[in-house]
Formats: sequence, C-alpha cells, structure tokens
Amino acid sequence: MLKRAPSLTDQVKAHIREMIVRGDFADGRVPPEIELAEALGVSRTTVRDALSRLEMEGSISRRQGAGTFVNNPVLQIRSRLEEIWGYERMLADHGFTPSTRLISAEHVRADASPFDKCTAADLQLAAEEPLLLVAKLFLEDDVPVILTRNSIPDRLLTELYSDEDLSRPLYEFLERFTRQRLAYYVTDIVPLVADQEIAELLKLEPGTPLVSFDEIGYNDNNEPIVKAHSYFRDDLLRLRLLRRRV
Repeated sequence: MLKRAPSLTDQVKAHIREMIVRGDFADGRVPPEIELAEALGVSRTTVRDALSRLEMEGSISRRQGAGTFVNNPVLQIRSRLEEIWGYERMLADHGFTPSTRLISAEHVRADASPFDKCTAADLQLAAEEPLLLVAKLFLEDDVPVILTRNSIPDRLLTELYSDEDLSRPLYEFLERFTRQRLAYYVTDIVPLVADQEIAELLKLEPGTPLVSFDEIGYNDNNEPIVKAHSYFRDDLLRLRLLRRRV
C-alpha cells in the first residue's frame, strides 16, 4: 500500500517544534525566517508556512515589529486534542510506559452493537450489515488508564488480520487492513459514570465519574469508516484543550 510521506512543510514544522521543545532558542525567541531557511536548507516560503502552522496550533506567537516567540504554557499540553494520535503515544507523552491488552473482537449486525445503538446510522450502514467490534485497554504497567471500543464496517476489511494486528493504533490498523486513511474525527466529549462493566475493566468503583469521547472517524472522502468510544481515568490522565480568541 502506498503511504503519504509528510510534506516538506510538515517536516520543517516538526523539526522546529523539536527545537522548541529542546529549548534550542535562547530566551524563547525564534530566529528570523531567513536564518531558519538557511540552517534547514529549505526555502523561506516553506519556513513561513511551517511557522504559520505552529502559530495556528499555539506553539509560537508572532508580534509585529518584535519577532517570533515560544509560547511556553502551550508546550505543557502534552497531547493536543485537535490532533489524531495513538493512545500509546499519549501515555508516553505523559511519562507512562504504555502497553495494550485486547479485551474482545467480534462480528455482529450493525443494529445489534452493544456499544452504541446509533452505530448503524452513524456509519451509514444497513441494519443487517456486519461490524467488527474491538475492545482494548491501554495500561501503565498493569494499571488500566484508557478503555476503547471501536466499530469498523466489515465491508471495509480487505485482508485477514490477527489479534496482534488489532493491538496496533487504530489509524494504523485502518490503513493496513481497510486501505482507508483516517483523515479526521468528529468528537463529542461526554461526562459519564462508570457502569459495572466499564468499572471492572478500568478497576474502578461503579459510579466513578469518567470523561469519554464518542467519535465518528472519516476518510479523505468524508465517508464514515469507524465509530469509536474512549473512556479515560482522569485520576491518572488529565486532558487539556487550548482555546483561543479569534
């Protein structure tokens, strides 16, 4: 399967962000575009585009007549909610040593999903169409931190897979076994209390408050390819969101 290589702008953005995180810029001041372009061996336009993306995500700010500066408080946000990442990386960014445990994988009719009664409609499936339902835990040592439940239409699956394959990050599994690129999620952030099943899996008392994501993932053609539910122990993992005035 062909993979999309990161664009040069994305590579430059990632490199500059690494320099920022390492503290390479004295006093938090980012060098002028022309200096960065010469140091990185790219055009000034590429550097300008990369800096614009870093500014949009809040990592830097540009002040007219003063220069470009690092936004240190934003760097304390370890996982950006507006980006797609694997939960393994998310836990690692928070200082954990992550592992995964497959809880279950089964095929059911879309209208019989135990995870969500709206799954068939959300994935634009007929009631009788089959789904692959996958439940997985993400752990720090033996302590469960995140529970995920994902629903993938069977009709998208193009190859046989193993339990080990199901332990991959979801976006990697989709690219490898459905030939679909997960382009974006539409996410509802939902507070809830743990029912008996969720409490047992996350080693909590039933009724413990949780933060959850209810998500529909779309491909590059804006077609739904996965319904995802994630449940977080916020006593172990705190989620932050950067909100800016526009």
